[in-house]
Amino acid sequence: MQTELLTGRAVFTEAYAVIPKGVMMDIVTSYLPLWENTRLWVLSRPLSGFAETFSQYIMEVAPGGGSDRPELDPAAEGALFVMEGEITVELDGRPHVLRPGGFGFIPPASAWRLRNHGNVPARFHWIRKAYEAVEGLDAPEAFFINEADITPAPMPGTDGKWATTRFVDPADMRHDMHVTIVTFEPGAVIPFAETHVMEHGLYVLEGKAVYRLNQDWVEVEAGDFMWLRAFCPQACYAGGPGNFRYLLYKDVNRHMRLSR
Repeated sequence: MQTELLTGRAVFTEAYAVIPKGVMMDIVTSYLPLWENTRLWVLSRPLSGFAETFSQYIMEVAPGGGSDRPELDPAAEGALFVMEGEITVELDGRPHVLRPGGFGFIPPASAWRLRNHGNVPARFHWIRKAYEAVEGLDAPEAFFINEADITPAPMPGTDGKWATTRFVDPADMRHDMHVTIVTFEPGAVIPFAETHVMEHGLYVLEGKAVYRLNQDWVEVEAGDFMWLRAFCPQACYAGGPGNFRYLLYKDVNRHMRLSR
């Protein structure tokens, strides 16, 4: 409304960014070639002073929409996570139906299609990364699963108040990125400033919290996205009254590049 004041929680710094749900309006949507009845919100992209290893979209596909050539970059691997509606991913001639909580991993150079055969719009995250091949290691195979079929792994010493739902075995060196779901019960905390080499993308799925990003405390809630550059200190307090959950991306299991 033209009568409203300019207020909001959006923050963009050299160490982190916060894109709150309130700014993800129609005016900031994007479109992709060879996708039908589809729009998206770009949450991150490789950019000087911003994300370096990944891009992340929120895709919104109307009934009947989708693409027969979703990915145009043969070097890109992908992770899909469904929030609303239903999508069908056809890979190597086999259909896989993903509903809310559904997760799919798409290896690089895959021939796949995606369609919404349902009656309501489907909304899902699509995380893309240029796969870093290692001589002697095969690329990981595709797989599809739902978070409900995975038992979250509790963080030691937290009585289960802080737990991680892992879609990939951390010891599987074929994977160079992990996408997980992190859950905090009300009042649970990260009680120290995590400072590490992994870059992060965090999308809040549920609840609210106060997150420590570099030197700042920032309130976040369901629908917000955070980007954290490598080594940005981070911690949080889960605010309740329900669980605080977020979808987490990080780059893993590879040597540090010594040249650009």
